[in-house]
Amino acid sequence: MAAKLNQESSLSVPFLTKWNQRDEEAAVNSHAPSTKQVSFFKTCINGLNALSGVGILSIPYALASGGWLSLILLFGIAITAFYTGLLMKKCMDMNSDIRSYPDIGEQAFGKKGRMVISVSMYTELYLVATGFLILEGDNLNNMFPNMELELAGFAIGGKQFFVILIGLVIVPSVWLDDLSLLSFVSASGVFASGIILCSIFWAAEIDKGIGFHKQGNLLNWSGIPTAVSLYAFCYCAHPVFPTLYTSMRNKHQFSNVLLVCFVVSTIGYASMAIFGYLMFGSEVHSQITLDLPTSKISSRVAIYTTLVNPISKYALMVTPIKNALKGLLPQQCKKNKLTNILISTTLVISTVIVALVVPFFGYLMSLVGAFLSITASIILPCSCYLKISGTYKNFGGELVAIVGIIIGGVVIAIFGTYTSVVDIVDHL
Repeated sequence: MAAKLNQESSLSVPFLTKWNQRDEEAAVNSHAPSTKQVSFFKTCINGLNALSGVGILSIPYALASGGWLSLILLFGIAITAFYTGLLMKKCMDMNSDIRSYPDIGEQAFGKKGRMVISVSMYTELYLVATGFLILEGDNLNNMFPNMELELAGFAIGGKQFFVILIGLVIVPSVWLDDLSLLSFVSASGVFASGIILCSIFWAAEIDKGIGFHKQGNLLNWSGIPTAVSLYAFCYCAHPVFPTLYTSMRNKHQFSNVLLVCFVVSTIGYASMAIFGYLMFGSEVHSQITLDLPTSKISSRVAIYTTLVNPISKYALMVTPIKNALKGLLPQQCKKNKLTNILISTTLVISTVIVALVVPFFGYLMSLVGAFLSITASIILPCSCYLKISGTYKNFGGELVAIVGIIIGGVVIAIFGTYTSVVDIVDHL
């Protein structure tokens, strides 16, 4: 994602639409589109909020992994993701009953299609939320080293201490049933990305502490799978596109909304990648904030901005999962507050455990990008469009292009997932 600050973010619900709980089976972000129609400008802000996520922190590491020429792949992923967003719009234009991403899957492939898309989305949300905890632990440990907690005879220090601490801080927000206030706070993702980008530039040029002096490598073949996976993670906002579409006052303008959002977000991602790579070269960390000197004001602004957003967005990420789990329970248990607290707390505990076991932000986000983002943002939209439109029956340029995209997506998913899993296993 971004952390989606945002993939997180990337999947968070448009903040200018009203929070309402839909049929839990069809919930994409546990929101139904507001009955109040949203303007073009506000929809653009919503879309930027979805696309501007924590991916901006890892994008310099992605460029360092693949080399300067891998920027071409960033633009290729952006163009492909934009095109698949247009395909989703076409699917929704064909059937006015489609109001969520799972609806598209069901329209194309029935209940199995809905299940595949739902599982893909929920897994992505879960891992992005886990990435938030890892991000928080890494940055807090960088700012406050040598922190330690002794509990039942066990000494818990470093990143582990901060991951547990942040988990405790987040728990109350996940207990809430009405997250309308948090959905407004999540809008800060757009501005946070801008603040971080400006702070990085300030730290390099104005503070005169780092500068843009690294040359980097032209191409690293071995790092291409990681680079592409992280680039894909930056564009994993497709599950929220149906919500944006249905909320618009003039739905014919949705294509222009996608164009604005992808152009602006890609400029931001490319700028951060170039800044970070020129500043730190091949030694850049998986989160660029870990490379910043904590003594500088500009660095602290970037780090504090990085820390605040995941806390506000964590609840938005896990609420769809929580509602899906509640939907499996008997009717009398669904509205029970104790049930809500137990499920919410269990989710937080489980993500804390995963964050402690796999504390590798870059590798985890690479896995999310390769396996889940490519699937949800590239492969599934193309497959659903072919089935719903009937294009697969007619040989032509469009069919060739879409099949080519699917094949490319499958190749990236296979190699990217393999590389990410090997990296995680090697560092356990």
